[in-house]
Amino acid sequence: MKLSDFDFDLPERLIATRPARPRSSARLLLAQGGTIADRIVHELPQILRSGDRLVLNDTKVIPARLTGLRHRTGEAGDTAAQIEVTLLEPRADGAWSALIKPLRKIRDGEVIVFSDDLSATITGREDGQGVLQFNLKGDDFDAALAAVGAMPLPPYIAAKRPADAADMDDYQTYWARHAGAVAAPTASLHFDGPLLEALAAAGVQFTHVTLHVGAGTFLPVKVDDVRDHKMHAEWGEVTPQAAAEINATKAAGGRLIPVGTTALRLIESAAQDGQMQPWTGPTDIFIMPGFRFQMADGLMTNFHLPKSTLMMLVSALMGVDTIRDIYAHAIAQEYRFFSYGDSSLLLPAR
Repeated sequence: MKLSDFDFDLPERLIATRPARPRSSARLLLAQGGTIADRIVHELPQILRSGDRLVLNDTKVIPARLTGLRHRTGEAGDTAAQIEVTLLEPRADGAWSALIKPLRKIRDGEVIVFSDDLSATITGREDGQGVLQFNLKGDDFDAALAAVGAMPLPPYIAAKRPADAADMDDYQTYWARHAGAVAAPTASLHFDGPLLEALAAAGVQFTHVTLHVGAGTFLPVKVDDVRDHKMHAEWGEVTPQAAAEINATKAAGGRLIPVGTTALRLIESAAQDGQMQPWTGPTDIFIMPGFRFQMADGLMTNFHLPKSTLMMLVSALMGVDTIRDIYAHAIAQEYRFFSYGDSSLLLPAR
């Protein structure tokens, strides 16, 4: 299976740099088996059935982009260098792995000062990344980071405009709860309070799981044979209560529809013999055509980058040829693509 099988040409004008307002006014491509219809996200209560269960990722995006100063005293006197930091993921020892630019301007043991409250010491480096130990932990760290950090917009948005105050809300889901992601589960950005209330009134149920989306979600696939690609691991949790809710829905004949590829990847990681199991830990599951889905009966998701692992995932769910038709329709109808773009509801014929 070749990387070129998952390529397509996307006009740059279709890359969304701002979300729809209100959130639920985004367009929704409804694909049921081989049929395609153009709908709106706020029509979900009329599209879904009573007894369906949406699986929602409740990770919370941290403002992971920071700008600080490295101070040094030497022969040239007191000097300072501006350092750009993008936090990637927390480590078991409490430190963070991070992209640091320019990494050559800071030595191990030196401190980067981000504000009067927040600073970090570089304790090592590996694979072109730095390891940072912050001076604060817990709620103190979260508060100091919120005061000075910027949202880590995806590269295809950041190349067009800097993050601003609006992104602090726009790039966070309505139900965000557990801090730790450096990218949003973007299919969930289309939901707001009124839509959730309307879905509940229609008999649709909800289950929350957690997968902390890492920067690896943006890493390009660099191998021609996609079977040789190695996924970046991300931490997730399916609680015993969540597992029980999911199993009850399946037993009752309801459909299980993850909102976003992150929720789908997590529940398929935790599935065993057609049953959802509690799960806590990393997953590097790679879903490509030929994968046997145990839990997901569909997927709500945005439109993905060409030649990405997420294109492979939706192709596994719907079929390569069907996804090609779906994306050709989306481009012809000028749907908005990627993180701040429009959505799709993919329901395979089974």
